[in-house]
Amino acid sequence: MTPLRLVFFGTPEFAVPTLRDVRAHGHDVAAVVTQPDRPRGRGQKPSPGPVKAFAERHGLRVLQPERLKDDAFLADVASLAPDLGIVAAYGKILPAALIAIPRLGLINVHASLLPRWRGASPIHRAVMAGDADTGVSIMRVVQALDAGGVFAIAYRAIGPDETSEEVEHDLAESGARLILPVIDALGTGAANETPQDDSLVTYAPRLTREDGLISWEAPAFAIHNQVRGLYPWPHAFTSLDGARVIVLRTSVGSHGIVPPPNARSGQVVAVDREAIVVAAGDGRPLALLQVQAEGRRAVNAREFAAGTRLQPGARFGT
Repeated sequence: MTPLRLVFFGTPEFAVPTLRDVRAHGHDVAAVVTQPDRPRGRGQKPSPGPVKAFAERHGLRVLQPERLKDDAFLADVASLAPDLGIVAAYGKILPAALIAIPRLGLINVHASLLPRWRGASPIHRAVMAGDADTGVSIMRVVQALDAGGVFAIAYRAIGPDETSEEVEHDLAESGARLILPVIDALGTGAANETPQDDSLVTYAPRLTREDGLISWEAPAFAIHNQVRGLYPWPHAFTSLDGARVIVLRTSVGSHGIVPPPNARSGQVVAVDREAIVVAAGDGRPLALLQVQAEGRRAVNAREFAAGTRLQPGARFGT
């Protein structure tokens, strides 16, 4: 293995395992490009993202351009004479002038089975859609969104109750392992890439808070997938007596309770020690296991029901 001179692009926790393993594999990480510090936490003070924090702990040079087309930034990257660029959840589309700088181009760790779920939120969209499996793809970065040829793919099943957080953790580690032989193959000229089938493309647009609004007319499994797909952010939510309620954990068809035929969607049909059972749009019961009232801490269903004096017949979404 011949060490390559690399420029790494990444920002959130998902990207850290790839940076960690590329560095440990003996490659020269000439610079780490990450997004500018953003307000975080309760105090909303600007603070570094996970990739920047890792880079600084290990003495790596950090670049945080506001604009990737800035001439000074492009000149800075070009002066590094990188062999290859590595991208993992950087968070912005890279311009052609930047893609052209490394002699071997740029490759990206993308958390889906391309061409399914191109875009900003592939893990969340896969879980929300109820996909039975997902994975990670190592692809060439081109000007079009996630449209480059694919060098390698690793698969991962999605459990029926798994959240995006759980899936993302595994895919981050899987992507870090998968990219190493691709880098080595590019360095020796032995890499093979397969064009994507554009007829199979689906898109994963960036998440917004509005994605979390629960429609109780939807089937129980669709709501369950929405809840786990939007955990840990931006969360699925509903309302009760005009107050916002965040729904954190659910299950479908549990507790042996069947909503009566006249139950309205969103109606509470049972409250017990473990769950608040609500009728979904398809008549199936959806059990709310963990919820959070606006401005309060997350609690289990029993504590929420006791605090709000929730009784069968109440209706969410009102």
